[in-house]
Parts: sequence; C-alpha cells; structure tokens
Amino acid sequence: MSEEAAILKKNETVRYEDDNIRHLSDMEHVRTRPGMYIGRLGDGSLPEDGIYVLLKEVIDNSIDEFKMKAGDRLEITVDEQLRVSVRDYGRGIPQGKLIEAVSVLNTGGKYDSKAFKKSVGLNGVGVKAVNALSTHFEVRSFREGKVRKATFERGILTSDMTLDTQDENGTYIYFEPDNTLFQNYLFQDDIVENMLRNYTYLNTGLTIMYNGRRILSRHGLEDLLSDRMTNDALYPIIHLKGEDIEIAFTHANQYGEEYYSFVNGQHTTQGGTHQSAFKEHIAKTIKDFFGKYEYGDIRTGIVAAIAINVEEPVFESQTKIKLGSTLMAPDGETINKYVGDFIKQQVDNYLHIHSDVAEVIEQKVKESERERKAMAGVTKLARERAKKANLHNRKLRDCRIHFSDVKSERKEESSIFITEGDSASGSITKSRDVNTQAVFSLRGKPLNTFGLTKKVVYENEEFNLLQAALDIEESLDTLRYNKVIVATDADVDGMHIRLLIITFFLQFFPDLIKKGHVYVLQTPLFRVRNRRTKIKGGKNKEQGAKGDFITRYCYSEEERLQAIQELGPDPEITRFKGLGEISPEEFAGFIGPDMRLEQVTLHKTDQVQKLLEYYMGKNTMERQNFIIDNLVIEEDRPEEDVYE
Repeated sequence: MSEEAAILKKNETVRYEDDNIRHLSDMEHVRTRPGMYIGRLGDGSLPEDGIYVLLKEVIDNSIDEFKMKAGDRLEITVDEQLRVSVRDYGRGIPQGKLIEAVSVLNTGGKYDSKAFKKSVGLNGVGVKAVNALSTHFEVRSFREGKVRKATFERGILTSDMTLDTQDENGTYIYFEPDNTLFQNYLFQDDIVENMLRNYTYLNTGLTIMYNGRRILSRHGLEDLLSDRMTNDALYPIIHLKGEDIEIAFTHANQYGEEYYSFVNGQHTTQGGTHQSAFKEHIAKTIKDFFGKYEYGDIRTGIVAAIAINVEEPVFESQTKIKLGSTLMAPDGETINKYVGDFIKQQVDNYLHIHSDVAEVIEQKVKESERERKAMAGVTKLARERAKKANLHNRKLRDCRIHFSDVKSERKEESSIFITEGDSASGSITKSRDVNTQAVFSLRGKPLNTFGLTKKVVYENEEFNLLQAALDIEESLDTLRYNKVIVATDADVDGMHIRLLIITFFLQFFPDLIKKGHVYVLQTPLFRVRNRRTKIKGGKNKEQGAKGDFITRYCYSEEERLQAIQELGPDPEITRFKGLGEISPEEFAGFIGPDMRLEQVTLHKTDQVQKLLEYYMGKNTMERQNFIIDNLVIEEDRPEEDVYE
C-alpha cells in the first residue's frame, strides 16, 4: 500500500459526519443498553439475573396498588419456566394513557407523590424495559366494564383494541423475555418463590397465587426470620411496628451478623442507609440498657430485619438493591434519626418489660465478650502474620475490581476462585479475567472446623489468610468479591476439600452463604472430539472446533454419551482427572461468561446442624456402619470405555 493510500485509509476510519449522529427511540435505547436498566442479563440461574428484574418491575406496580389499598390479591403464572403473566385487582392503568405508560420512558403516575407517596418504582422506566426486552408483551387494563388491550413485539406496538368486559378492575401483563438477549434462560421456581415470599412478608394481608400455590404472611418480618433462620432463636423474636417502620430481631448461637432490609417493599440485598442505621442504634440501645459492653459483642449472632417506607426513595441503581436516601422525605427528618428514635424508645421499653429476654441477651453478649477477649492475643498475631504473608504474591492473585468498589459498574462481576494446589491455581490464573477474577490457592486439605470456636480461624494459617483475602473479619459489608467460588477437582479428594471449605463458611460465616455469595465451579469431566465430519442435521458444526476437530466438553456421563452419538464413531475421549490437567487455553472457556456455577444455598429445612454433626462431627463408628450397611459390590461390572 502506497503512503498516499495509507493516509486516505486512515482518514476514512476517523470520519465523523452527520450520518454518525443517531437518535434512538426509547425502546431502541433499552434494547441497545439493557445493562443500564436491568443490570446483568444471565440465564436465570442466579437471583440477580435480568429476567427476575423484569418480573420484579411488573410486580412492583401491583404492590404499589396494594399499598394504595387497591386490590389485595395477585395472580402470577410462569409457563414452562419461560413465559410470565401477572394479574392484579387494583385500579387498572388509566386507559387513555395505557400505550404511553408501557412504552414511553419517563412516563408514569408516580411522579405525583399524592397518588403514590411511598412507591417502589418512581423513575417511569421499569415496565417499559420489560416491554422492550420481551419478544412478546401484552398489557390489559380493566376499568369500569371496559378493557383496553395492547400487544407489542420487542417494544413495537402490534395491536390495540378496547372491548366490553365483566372482569374486575385491575391490570394484566404478559411477557416473554427475548431469548436472543437472555440466552437459554429459564425462570427457576425456588428463586421466584423466594422473591414472592419477600413481597408477602412486607405486605401482610396480600395473597399471592403462584402457579396455583397460595403465598401469604400473617406476621410480617417475624415470619421472615422464622422461615430464614437455620439456628434456633435464643429468645422469642422481638417484633415491633411503627407508622413507617417495622423491625424484628433475635439472637442465635452463630457467628457473624445476619440482616434483611427492605424499602417500600423492595428487598435491598446490599443494605443501605436504613440498614446501617439499624445496626448502629440496636447496638447503642442495648449497650445503654445494660450500661456496658461493646457494639461488636452485642451484635454477634444477631438475626434481624428492618423495613421502612420512604417518600421518593433514592437507590444507587435502577435495580434498587441499595438505599442511598438520607431523608425519610424530601423535607423530612433523616433516616438515621427516624430509625434511631424508634429503636431507642420501642426496644428499650420492650427490654424493661421483658426482663427474662433481657437476661438471655446479656448472657449471649457475655459469651461473645469472653470469646473475643480469649482471642485477643491470637487475633493480633494472626493479623500480623497475614500482613507479613504478602497476600498479593504468596496466596492471592488479586483482581483489579472488587465488590467493595462502590462506584465501579462491574463490581457485581468480581469473584475469587478458591482452589487447591499450584497446578490448578496456575491454570486458572493464566485463564482468568484479571479485572474481575482473583485466585486464592490453598495448600493441602483444610482443617475440619466443625465444632471449633472462631479462635481456630486465626490459629490456622490457611483460614486466617482466606479470611483476610475476603476481608470479612469484622463484617460482610467489606466483602471484596461478590462471588466466592470453590474450584476443586471433580473426584473424591476434590469433593472432600469442597466440603471442608463449605463447612468453614457454615460454621463461622453463614451469612456469606445466605446472602448468595458462595458457589461451586462445575468443570467438565470429559472432552469428546472427532474429526470434522458431517454430523446430525447435515451441517459441519464449527462451534467448539479446535484445529481439525469438533470438540464437546461434557459435565456428566449422560452428556458424554450424547456427544459420542452426535459426533459419530470412534471419537477421542479424554477424562479430566484434575483441574491442573486442563490447559489454560481450554480453561478460559470454563471460567468465562458462560461458566457453570452451582450456588450453595442454606435454608431452615436443610437441617444443617444435624448434617454437619453427622458428616463432619466425631461419630466415626456411626458413619462407618452406615457405609458398611450401604456398600454395593458390583460383581459383574461391564467393561469400561478406554479414555485417552
């Protein structure tokens, strides 16, 4: 290429003309920048995935109707985990503005605080985003014997009609998320049900019918704690209500602090100003009542929930998971003062009346104080060791973006892989995204911590350094990674290490699991590949091809057999025995955007303490007898496939 031609080509690439200036319609903008409106996309395997934000945006409008005392029931159907319909029995969207209400941004009835004083959705965005990001969207408004029905395809109006009806007033919305955006998505029943239960805890008297099942709460936040606690309460749950505030709390025999917070019915999973105010003032009130003790000792083992109603709340993002407001209303008192005054008066009164409960609380606080003082010397030395270990070079290959980076738009992507051995950690380190993925390398099998006190966290070097890497010694508020991913080999030893790590979290940091931060990395057991040939469907499949091979990675025996059938005879089959055997080039695909993660969950019905006591406790003979009684000897075991 001549010098003149090169200059012309360079100038061509930097042209900036009238044609470069584009205007996007509201619906086009949402579809072009979905992350601005709903956060991540995802496939529905995680609670923060976008399809649940779509569902929440629709339900929020119905909840606002209930709060305005218009309609006390809600019917929700999720068809084949793909399509959703929501019917409320409120006032119905004003029919003259129905189209604008669901398709024009910054249009809504919630800007006038007289109509919606303490609403969740204030920005005139939510249901419009649902419309834009759905392949099919339908809205019906039932009002005074008339129904106006409008349908849309990816935000574009396709039909609009008004008919007579005998149905009750209210609104019906149907949507099917766009599978070109939410690829291979499915609504998970347990995630949806958990979301709906939160709505009923905050709206006593509301009945939700979900796929024919009735969900309701009679005692609000008291029911929430009763349903979520995995350890027995040390005293009856203290449940107190005010005009715009409701709190519930108790203590349990567990480490750490566990909080659930809500604003105007919205679950603020990352807390905010209201949760911070509760933590400060519950400790201060109890300290003032007894005239002694430290805040940390008072809050150790606490399980609590707070819900407040705020006029025109300000959240830190469109997904509304952290409250940023400092005022109860634009011209009102501060949230901190409002929450503090309520707790000071109501909790102090309660403790004076219920001296038996106050006595139990003091016993718990004293136990926490004794343990803290016993650990004082050990804690100081452990912190010094952690500092000297130089985490960033010895144990931890850190990333650039952390969950605690408040202003980072990618903080939700931050994760840390906990793995064992140099070869496995080396493969992950070479394959990871250095911006959002950190790696922590364990040395050998961790200690079984079941039944031990928190002193062991500081005495055991591995756990001391892990705690320091996660930055959760004092509180989960400073957690550095949104996802804590246990990445171990898919064999017996790997499973054992995985259980020991999860036992450590269950024993000392259960809220890390309850808040949905702990995951297990699923890595393939087999690689099946064959020469590029015509396969089922008559096409050469290029996806996953490497060199002259078509490759399938299989996570189970069933997937292996399916791959063999699909790729034809005599495939090359590799059985991965450990993470260290997977090359960094291959590993990059397993920890990328489509990595398979299994979330570790913790529910009251799991009977965790009994399970831990049986499997991790000192009942060796009982376990041994169980194994002997259930041992299966395969005398006529078929010949195994030969893996390369």
